[in-house]
Amino acid sequence: MQKGKKNIAPIRLEMLITIVDKKKADFYADLIQTFQVNMQMILAAKGTAEEKMLEYLGLSKNEKSVIFSLVREDRLMEILGALEDRFASVKGGKGVAVSIPLSSIMGASAFGFLSNELPRFGLTEEVGR
Repeated sequence: MQKGKKNIAPIRLEMLITIVDKKKADFYADLIQTFQVNMQMILAAKGTAEEKMLEYLGLSKNEKSVIFSLVREDRLMEILGALEDRFASVKGGKGVAVSIPLSSIMGASAFGFLSNELPRFGLTEEVGR
């Protein structure tokens, strides 16, 4: 490594995709954010179950939300554990979560923001804005 150069990617990032009932989206987004997650996006979705199946299972609507969160790889298992606990304990709070590893992100300030590591790289929150 050249003198004066910093390794700007010590932490890998993952895209966490969480699918929950529409009414619980903000609850789960807030939960995920407590794990130093700086970027999330919530999109409206619709489940694929047919109305007859929903009636048979005693469920009313299949309106869903999909939460896309960029999370640090070293926090992923902790986040998934917290989600699993809430899926099991919150009334009407069932959901699905899956992660996809990200192979690269362009720019030190973008990576620093997404990994919540701006101070480590000597950057401030205003960089890149």
